[in-house]
Amino acid sequence: MKALKLDHDVAVAVAANEVTSTWRLFDDKDLSVNDTVRLIDKVDPNKPRSWRDFGTASITQVIEKQLSSITLEDMQAQKYGSAEQMLDVLTGYYGGNVTMQTPVKIIHFTFKPLEEGKNDEKNPGRVVAVKIFADGGSRGNPGPSASGYVVLDANTNEVIVDKGVYLGVTTNNQAEYQALKFGLEEAHKMGATHVDVYMDSLLVTNQMKGVFKITNRDLWPVHDACKALAKQFKHISYNHVPRAMNKLADSAVNRALDAQLKTDSGKVISEK
Repeated sequence: MKALKLDHDVAVAVAANEVTSTWRLFDDKDLSVNDTVRLIDKVDPNKPRSWRDFGTASITQVIEKQLSSITLEDMQAQKYGSAEQMLDVLTGYYGGNVTMQTPVKIIHFTFKPLEEGKNDEKNPGRVVAVKIFADGGSRGNPGPSASGYVVLDANTNEVIVDKGVYLGVTTNNQAEYQALKFGLEEAHKMGATHVDVYMDSLLVTNQMKGVFKITNRDLWPVHDACKALAKQFKHISYNHVPRAMNKLADSAVNRALDAQLKTDSGKVISEK
């Protein structure tokens, strides 16, 4: 499916149904009336990994004009006061390729948001529902520790992120909580709104649910950080699972610990 990439402020306006068109210079997309295209929010233009689908557009009209004929109505949410002011900005962006005779394609559309809490299989670039498997481990407790987290597409169970992070010397419970925090941060970064967490730590799971009290003050800061992150999602659940069902996250923990052990061993050999 073809896609239209929008600056973040324009994407916000489209999502609010305040803007129903966009325009393009030097656009090689063959777009026609009744085409359906993905709409992509360029959250941070300099970080493509932050870009995310936020809906689709059904094209109702495609108009081609010269830049000199563009009106304020054509521009809608674009940040220009006149065609001449727009020329100044675009010339700086495109160089000398832009003149008042440059053709502009104006695309009118109707907006359809992604269905709440459900991943759209036709738009794989946007995942709103995820599963997080998180685990932490300490060899010594306290001792060398690492956190592992795996984020999966909730519809397909396809692994999106599989990562282990070495923490240094800490406790097993700290490593478990850090794993949850890393997983929630990753889900929020990719734009997920619905999250189901799976951990083999009964302590962390029940403390996040509010079933267990937190008696260890050292866990308060990371617990509070996880609670703050959880508020960013429209839905979140915490599920306790046996260790046998958490092998992916456990493997990420051990990869991180083994890699650090290998690095430390190399340092000792080189120092000798």
